[in-house]
Amino acid sequence: MTGAEDDVSSFVAARWQGLVRYGFMLTGYRAAGEDLVQEALLRCLPSWGRLDPPGVEAYVRKVMARLAWKARRHPLRMSSSPRQAEPVTADIADTTAEQSDLHRALQGLPSQQRVVLVLRYWQDLSEVEIAELLGCRQGTVKSRASRAYAQLRQDLGWSVDAATPTGHR
Repeated sequence: MTGAEDDVSSFVAARWQGLVRYGFMLTGYRAAGEDLVQEALLRCLPSWGRLDPPGVEAYVRKVMARLAWKARRHPLRMSSSPRQAEPVTADIADTTAEQSDLHRALQGLPSQQRVVLVLRYWQDLSEVEIAELLGCRQGTVKSRASRAYAQLRQDLGWSVDAATPTGHR
């Protein structure tokens, strides 16, 4: 192996599970999340040597987010049909989170709405940062988020005033 191949292999070995979890959140399915990671890594390979080592993961995640954002127009080609979400690790917290009502509701959202919520609340990015990352207008981010919140409120029985369940288990 060359030095560049070693760098890529080391990065993938160290960050695979975290990237798949991120892909899972962006797509709603483990298999699609794995495909998303693979596609992003393939797209990053030509510029790998020019990437700043501390910034490699951020760059890969940016590529993943953009691919997931564009999936509405160009669906990710999955190697298999979507299946029930599988835990990324054997950790009980992951299993519980994946089976939650919220996760199922997120799976039901259109891809762009889900991507905006993941970037906003899982990556803790501002609307401005999300718009910049995705190459869209801030108003687009706001409208996708607004529609996603409305759908989640309806699906989960949350009240409009406070994001607390009303009549929900």
